[in-house]
Amino acid sequence: MPLKDHTPPPDAGTAPGRSRIAALDVLRGFALCEILLANIQLMATGTDALAAQPMGDWDPWLGLPIFSLLFGIGFALLLDSAASRVPRPRLVLLRRLGALLVIGLVHMLLWPGEILTDYAVVGIVVLLPATWLPRWATAVLAAALIPAALIFGGGGPLLIAGLFLLGASLVRYGVVDRIERSVRGPLLLGLAFAAALAAALWVRDGMRAVEAAPYLSPVSSLADLLLVGVYVCGLLIVLRTPLRPVLHVVFAPLGRMALTNYLTATLLVLAAAHVLGLPIGGSLTTAYWTAGAILAVQWLVSTLWLRRYRQGPIEWLWRWATWARRTSLRIPTSGA
Repeated sequence: MPLKDHTPPPDAGTAPGRSRIAALDVLRGFALCEILLANIQLMATGTDALAAQPMGDWDPWLGLPIFSLLFGIGFALLLDSAASRVPRPRLVLLRRLGALLVIGLVHMLLWPGEILTDYAVVGIVVLLPATWLPRWATAVLAAALIPAALIFGGGGPLLIAGLFLLGASLVRYGVVDRIERSVRGPLLLGLAFAAALAAALWVRDGMRAVEAAPYLSPVSSLADLLLVGVYVCGLLIVLRTPLRPVLHVVFAPLGRMALTNYLTATLLVLAAAHVLGLPIGGSLTTAYWTAGAILAVQWLVSTLWLRRYRQGPIEWLWRWATWARRTSLRIPTSGA
């Protein structure tokens, strides 16, 4: 299992000029909550070593696949938008990744488990060149990289690259455009993931019984990845029920401002640990209560902010760097 904090820089919604896909915002907000709960003790103690602090039942690794997939989706949507607006769309993508790298390097000064820099580098090395490939080649490459990552390392940059390419493939094959209209697809896929997860857990338990340690890590990583698939499909199904408004209210504001919330969470955790003196690193209960308080504050601020502004402040700056021009942040009033 990788040892870093795996909260990525969720792409700020969909590409400019395209309607937002609410399901992606909900997924992003849900994953953001899980990641903070998983990593708050590591953030408070300033370490990226997972063994330094027990994280209870929360696995930091589980947030990586969701955010990596969403980043690949957002990247492909942005390419579609840029291709219709500027003569050199890949230059727009390169600026976006370069700005992300700068943000990540600054953030690394506060949190050594920083993952934004990895996202930027993998994006430049893998995701950007893949935009010249036909969609079938992108899908095949994703299908090769993900198993390789599970076999040879349980995750890390190789898994990030595979999930980036998988997300891009879902856009290029039109799956993302249908994500809000179908429940059959997520239901069948979720059942398949659940069955495969049960098989993986059975194999893992059998390996533990015979102490087959060399083969245990890939199977455990596969089980974690399948569990994420169950989570995602389950949320997509629930979004097609009367509970959709509830999920949207709870998670979408956090998801729409995920990059801002990710960065400010680091500041708030450090302030709680070193200014207020809360024993976050030594008490799991304190850590969870602090994470809940931070998420509640971020949800309130995000909800109020998005009533007046189009996107979060860091997302707006990131977009400015991406397109090399400033756009209005404030939502026009009806009388304007």
